[in-house]
Amino acid sequence: MHDSSIIDHGRDVVRIEAEALATLSRRLDASFAEAVRLIYASSGRLIVSGIGKSGLIARKIVATMNSTGTPSIYLHPADAIHGDLGMVRSEDVVLLLSKSGNTEELKHILPIFRRIGVKVISILGAIPSPLAEQSDIILDGSVTEEACPHNLAPTASTTVALALGDALAVALLKLRDFTPEDFALYHPGGILGKRLLLRIEELMTQGEQVPIVHQAVPLKDAILEITSKRLGATCVVDDDGHLVGVITDGDLRRLLERDTDMTHLLAVDVMSTRPKTAPVTILASTALTLMEQYKITQLIIVDGERKPAGIVHMHDLVQLGLG
Repeated sequence: MHDSSIIDHGRDVVRIEAEALATLSRRLDASFAEAVRLIYASSGRLIVSGIGKSGLIARKIVATMNSTGTPSIYLHPADAIHGDLGMVRSEDVVLLLSKSGNTEELKHILPIFRRIGVKVISILGAIPSPLAEQSDIILDGSVTEEACPHNLAPTASTTVALALGDALAVALLKLRDFTPEDFALYHPGGILGKRLLLRIEELMTQGEQVPIVHQAVPLKDAILEITSKRLGATCVVDDDGHLVGVITDGDLRRLLERDTDMTHLLAVDVMSTRPKTAPVTILASTALTLMEQYKITQLIIVDGERKPAGIVHMHDLVQLGLG
């Protein structure tokens, strides 16, 4: 088989699945809105169940729902009839997935759902069907053909089921006014979580490691402070400990280029008197934006009295994946 034929087969798959999604989009109706409002109004959880390929899609839907503010649990149909039905409460809502609409394992547990008193939403690839007859809300997940050349392997049908799950999750997200900050709360280890949750005080250099000198010290002492703390700068403070300036290694280089006699210079003679600062409450991502805006590699963090509370280097933020 030539490469061109392989590419053509790949394009056929994408075309078939894209057409199935386009058909799904046109087919969405009041049943979809009813399903969204039922889940939204529930004081319980969304219980999602399916088996085989539908089970894999069900697990993905659960993951998406949980990360976007809808508490969800995957229930394996086989485990359900051996005790796991005990997790289902009357205040929950059930979402079933079945391509055939006739999955035996789901047909076995549907009467139990009825006895518990939960509402059942079903994403089905066949309507009418036995599962459709016992569902409160039916979402049509049928396709005219699978992308599989034998029309056997679930391909277009699983794509449609997954898209319906995503559509439910995003519609619920909008109903809940779910914000990026809410999303980050459930993803504290991810880059988004760091951007929206990580505060500069959690990672800044602080305490005795902050380079600080008095404005009246000889420049030599300021240089020693810069080199010993290895942050490329030092804060300069007055008698009350308030920040009055900063000396960076760039300031020192420019001083050397001018062949200035540094023997009698004090920190106050060399410091920049308008250092860029940020409060301890600032987000790390905002601090990085400030540093990029002002083209600086160190940012001094100050407290409410404008005393140095810490210092952060751009490398620290970039290493966290914020840059």
